[in-house]
Amino acid sequence: MTLRIADKWFERRRVGSGITHLWEPYVDEFIRCNIWHICGRDRDMLVDTGLGIVSLRAAERDLFGKELTAVATHTHFDHIGGMHEFETRLVHEAESDILANAGEDMILKVSDFGAEAIQSMEAQGYTFPKDNLLTAKPDEMFTPDEHALRPAPPTATLSEGDILDLGDRHFEVLHLPGHSPGSIGLWEAEQRILFSGDAIYDGPLLYAMSDSNLEHYISTMERLLDLPVEIVHAGHDPSFGRERLKQIALRYLKLWGR
Repeated sequence: MTLRIADKWFERRRVGSGITHLWEPYVDEFIRCNIWHICGRDRDMLVDTGLGIVSLRAAERDLFGKELTAVATHTHFDHIGGMHEFETRLVHEAESDILANAGEDMILKVSDFGAEAIQSMEAQGYTFPKDNLLTAKPDEMFTPDEHALRPAPPTATLSEGDILDLGDRHFEVLHLPGHSPGSIGLWEAEQRILFSGDAIYDGPLLYAMSDSNLEHYISTMERLLDLPVEIVHAGHDPSFGRERLKQIALRYLKLWGR
Protein backbone atom coordinates (compact mmCIF):
# COMPACT_ATOMS: atom_id res chain seq x y z
CA MET A 1 0.00 0.00 0.00
CA THR A 2 1.37 3.39 -1.01
CA LEU A 3 0.80 5.99 1.67
CA ARG A 4 -0.10 9.51 0.67
CA ILE A 5 1.61 12.54 2.20
CA ALA A 6 -0.37 14.14 5.02
CA ASP A 7 -0.97 17.88 4.91
CA LYS A 8 -0.91 18.15 8.70
CA TRP A 9 -0.08 15.36 11.12
CA PHE A 10 -1.90 16.44 14.30
CA GLU A 11 -5.42 17.68 14.87
CA ARG A 12 -6.57 19.39 18.04
CA ARG A 13 -9.60 20.89 19.75
CA ARG A 14 -10.45 22.52 23.06
CA VAL A 15 -12.59 20.26 25.22
CA GLY A 16 -12.92 22.29 28.39
CA SER A 17 -11.38 25.06 30.40
CA GLY A 18 -7.66 24.89 29.77
CA ILE A 19 -7.78 21.40 28.21
CA THR A 20 -6.81 20.64 24.61
CA HIS A 21 -7.22 17.24 22.95
CA LEU A 22 -4.64 16.36 20.29
CA TRP A 23 -4.59 13.27 18.08
CA GLU A 24 -2.99 11.76 14.96
CA PRO A 25 -5.82 11.38 12.40
CA TYR A 26 -3.83 9.21 9.97
CA VAL A 27 -3.24 6.55 12.61
CA ASP A 28 -5.63 3.61 12.97
CA GLU A 29 -7.90 3.89 16.02
CA PHE A 30 -6.26 0.83 17.55
CA ILE A 31 -3.02 2.74 18.20
CA ARG A 32 -4.34 6.31 17.98
CA CYS A 33 -3.54 7.68 21.41
CA ASN A 34 -5.38 10.64 22.88
CA ILE A 35 -2.91 13.36 23.83
CA TRP A 36 -4.04 15.88 26.45
CA HIS A 37 -2.60 19.32 27.11
CA ILE A 38 -3.69 20.99 30.34
CA CYS A 39 -2.93 24.65 30.89
CA GLY A 40 -2.04 25.75 34.40
CA ARG A 41 -1.19 29.08 35.96
CA ASP A 42 2.44 28.25 36.70
CA ARG A 43 3.14 25.37 34.33
CA ASP A 44 1.34 23.13 31.86
CA MET A 45 0.98 19.37 31.71
CA LEU A 46 1.00 16.99 28.76
CA VAL A 47 -0.59 13.58 29.22
CA ASP A 48 0.88 11.04 26.76
CA THR A 49 2.60 11.93 23.48
CA GLY A 50 1.49 9.59 20.69
CA LEU A 51 3.72 7.70 18.28
CA GLY A 52 6.48 10.23 17.73
CA ILE A 53 6.18 9.99 13.94
CA VAL A 54 6.23 13.80 13.76
CA SER A 55 7.66 16.13 16.40
CA LEU A 56 4.72 17.05 18.61
CA ARG A 57 6.63 19.92 20.13
CA ALA A 58 7.47 21.45 16.74
CA ALA A 59 4.10 20.82 15.10
CA GLU A 60 2.09 22.34 17.97
CA ARG A 61 4.71 24.80 19.20
CA ASP A 62 2.18 27.49 20.13
CA LEU A 63 0.89 25.20 22.93
CA PHE A 64 4.29 24.77 24.53
CA GLY A 65 5.37 28.27 25.50
CA LYS A 66 5.24 27.62 29.25
CA GLU A 67 7.20 25.25 31.45
CA LEU A 68 5.67 21.84 30.94
CA THR A 69 5.52 18.45 32.62
CA ALA A 70 5.08 15.49 30.26
CA VAL A 71 3.43 12.49 31.92
CA ALA A 72 3.20 8.99 30.48
CA THR A 73 0.11 7.17 31.75
CA HIS A 74 1.98 3.96 30.88
CA THR A 75 4.73 2.91 28.48
CA HIS A 76 3.02 1.11 25.60
CA PHE A 77 4.54 2.41 22.37
CA ASP A 78 1.48 4.35 21.19
CA HIS A 79 1.67 6.61 24.25
CA ILE A 80 5.38 7.48 24.57
CA GLY A 81 6.71 8.21 21.08
CA GLY A 82 7.21 11.91 21.76
CA MET A 83 8.27 11.80 25.41
CA HIS A 84 11.94 12.39 24.58
CA GLU A 85 11.09 15.88 23.27
CA PHE A 86 10.23 17.30 26.67
CA GLU A 87 12.61 18.26 29.46
CA THR A 88 10.45 17.08 32.37
CA ARG A 89 9.28 13.49 31.92
CA LEU A 90 7.31 11.54 34.52
CA VAL A 91 6.13 7.93 34.63
CA HIS A 92 5.13 5.46 37.31
CA GLU A 93 8.09 3.84 39.03
CA ALA A 94 7.04 0.37 37.85
CA GLU A 95 7.66 1.30 34.21
CA SER A 96 10.53 3.78 34.48
CA ASP A 97 13.09 1.39 32.97
CA ILE A 98 10.92 0.89 29.88
CA LEU A 99 10.68 4.63 29.24
CA ALA A 100 14.40 5.06 29.86
CA ASN A 101 15.41 2.31 27.47
CA ALA A 102 12.63 2.41 24.86
CA GLY A 103 12.07 -1.22 25.71
CA GLU A 104 8.99 -1.87 23.55
CA ASP A 105 9.01 -2.12 19.75
CA MET A 106 7.11 0.37 17.60
CA ILE A 107 4.52 -1.59 15.60
CA LEU A 108 2.80 0.08 12.65
CA LYS A 109 1.53 -3.07 10.91
CA VAL A 110 -0.91 -5.58 12.41
CA SER A 111 1.10 -8.53 11.10
CA ASP A 112 4.13 -7.41 13.12
CA PHE A 113 2.31 -8.22 16.35
CA GLY A 114 2.54 -11.91 15.52
CA ALA A 115 -0.23 -14.49 15.14
CA GLU A 116 -0.63 -15.28 18.85
CA ALA A 117 -0.94 -11.62 19.86
CA ILE A 118 -3.38 -10.89 17.03
CA GLN A 119 -5.56 -13.83 18.07
CA SER A 120 -5.53 -12.57 21.67
CA MET A 121 -6.47 -9.01 20.68
CA GLU A 122 -9.29 -10.28 18.48
CA ALA A 123 -10.58 -12.32 21.41
CA GLN A 124 -10.59 -9.11 23.46
CA GLY A 125 -12.81 -7.38 20.91
CA TYR A 126 -10.66 -5.94 18.13
CA THR A 127 -10.93 -6.53 14.38
CA PHE A 128 -8.24 -5.72 11.86
CA PRO A 129 -9.61 -5.30 8.32
CA LYS A 130 -6.23 -4.13 7.01
CA ASP A 131 -2.59 -4.67 7.90
CA ASN A 132 -1.26 -1.13 7.73
CA LEU A 133 -2.03 0.95 10.81
CA LEU A 134 -1.24 4.21 9.01
CA THR A 135 -3.27 5.82 6.22
CA ALA A 136 -0.68 8.50 5.41
CA LYS A 137 2.91 9.46 6.15
CA PRO A 138 4.37 12.85 7.06
CA ASP A 139 6.85 13.08 4.15
CA GLU A 140 8.51 11.09 1.40
CA MET A 141 11.43 10.11 3.62
CA PHE A 142 9.34 8.41 6.30
CA THR A 143 9.57 4.60 6.33
CA PRO A 144 7.18 2.87 8.75
CA ASP A 145 9.43 -0.17 9.17
CA GLU A 146 12.30 2.04 10.33
CA HIS A 147 10.40 4.17 12.83
CA ALA A 148 11.45 3.33 16.38
CA LEU A 149 10.94 4.57 19.90
CA ARG A 150 13.61 6.81 21.33
CA PRO A 151 14.79 6.47 24.93
CA ALA A 152 13.32 9.09 27.26
CA PRO A 153 14.83 8.60 30.73
CA PRO A 154 12.33 9.93 33.28
CA THR A 155 13.42 12.98 35.24
CA ALA A 156 11.40 11.63 38.17
CA THR A 157 9.08 8.73 38.89
CA LEU A 158 5.53 8.74 40.19
CA SER A 159 3.70 6.66 42.76
CA GLU A 160 0.25 6.49 44.32
CA GLY A 161 -0.82 9.74 45.96
CA ASP A 162 1.74 12.05 44.36
CA ILE A 163 0.37 15.50 43.47
CA LEU A 164 1.17 17.28 40.21
CA ASP A 165 0.82 21.00 40.94
CA LEU A 166 0.20 23.36 38.02
CA GLY A 167 -0.37 26.34 40.32
CA ASP A 168 -4.13 26.63 40.07
CA ARG A 169 -4.82 22.98 39.24
CA HIS A 170 -3.76 19.91 41.16
CA PHE A 171 -3.77 16.31 39.94
CA GLU A 172 -3.43 13.29 42.19
CA VAL A 173 -1.66 10.23 40.82
CA LEU A 174 -3.84 7.13 41.04
CA HIS A 175 -2.00 3.86 40.48
CA LEU A 176 -4.43 1.86 38.30
CA PRO A 177 -2.59 -1.36 37.35
CA GLY A 178 -4.01 -4.17 35.26
CA HIS A 179 -3.64 -3.01 31.69
CA SER A 180 0.05 -2.65 32.54
CA PRO A 181 1.98 -2.70 35.83
CA GLY A 182 2.50 1.06 36.01
CA SER A 183 -0.73 2.35 34.53
CA ILE A 184 -1.83 5.55 36.22
CA GLY A 185 -4.71 8.00 36.21
CA LEU A 186 -4.51 11.70 37.02
CA TRP A 187 -7.39 12.83 39.22
CA GLU A 188 -8.42 16.47 39.57
CA ALA A 189 -10.75 16.23 42.56
CA GLU A 190 -11.87 19.87 42.44
CA GLN A 191 -13.19 19.52 38.88
CA ARG A 192 -13.92 15.77 39.17
CA ILE A 193 -11.92 15.11 36.02
CA LEU A 194 -9.95 11.89 35.46
CA PHE A 195 -7.28 11.38 32.83
CA SER A 196 -7.41 7.60 32.82
CA GLY A 197 -4.84 6.48 30.27
CA ASP A 198 -5.69 2.94 29.21
CA ALA A 199 -7.01 1.84 32.58
CA ILE A 200 -10.47 2.53 31.19
CA TYR A 201 -11.70 3.89 27.87
CA ASP A 202 -14.86 3.58 25.79
CA GLY A 203 -13.72 0.74 23.55
CA PRO A 204 -12.50 -2.86 23.85
CA LEU A 205 -10.11 -2.99 26.79
CA LEU A 206 -6.89 -4.95 26.55
CA TYR A 207 -6.51 -7.04 29.67
CA ALA A 208 -4.73 -10.22 28.49
CA MET A 209 -1.43 -8.91 27.18
CA SER A 210 1.98 -10.10 28.30
CA ASP A 211 2.28 -7.33 30.90
CA SER A 212 -1.37 -7.33 32.04
CA ASN A 213 -2.63 -8.65 35.35
CA LEU A 214 -6.31 -9.51 35.62
CA GLU A 215 -6.52 -9.52 39.42
CA HIS A 216 -4.99 -6.06 39.50
CA TYR A 217 -7.38 -4.93 36.76
CA ILE A 218 -10.36 -6.14 38.80
CA SER A 219 -9.17 -4.05 41.76
CA THR A 220 -8.72 -1.05 39.47
CA MET A 221 -12.26 -1.36 38.10
CA GLU A 222 -13.70 -1.64 41.60
CA ARG A 223 -11.77 1.45 42.61
CA LEU A 224 -12.98 3.43 39.61
CA LEU A 225 -16.59 2.59 40.47
CA ASP A 226 -16.15 4.46 43.75
CA LEU A 227 -14.51 7.53 42.22
CA PRO A 228 -16.91 10.55 42.09
CA VAL A 229 -15.87 11.39 38.55
CA GLU A 230 -17.87 13.64 36.23
CA ILE A 231 -15.74 13.39 33.07
CA VAL A 232 -13.14 10.86 31.95
CA HIS A 233 -10.55 11.86 29.35
CA ALA A 234 -9.12 8.49 28.37
CA GLY A 235 -6.15 7.16 26.45
CA HIS A 236 -8.28 6.18 23.44
CA ASP A 237 -11.76 6.85 22.06
CA PRO A 238 -14.18 9.64 23.11
CA SER A 239 -14.43 11.13 26.58
CA PHE A 240 -17.35 10.03 28.75
CA GLY A 241 -19.13 10.65 32.04
CA ARG A 242 -19.75 8.78 35.26
CA GLU A 243 -22.68 6.68 34.06
CA ARG A 244 -20.69 5.39 31.11
CA LEU A 245 -17.74 4.67 33.39
CA LYS A 246 -20.01 2.56 35.58
CA GLN A 247 -21.39 0.70 32.54
CA ILE A 248 -17.90 -0.11 31.26
CA ALA A 249 -16.51 -1.13 34.64
CA LEU A 250 -19.49 -3.32 35.55
CA ARG A 251 -19.45 -4.97 32.12
CA TYR A 252 -15.82 -6.02 32.52
CA LEU A 253 -16.20 -7.08 36.14
CA LYS A 254 -19.04 -9.35 35.02
CA LEU A 255 -16.92 -10.67 32.15
CA TRP A 256 -14.13 -11.42 34.60
CA GLY A 257 -16.45 -13.26 36.98
CA ARG A 258 -16.92 -10.55 39.63
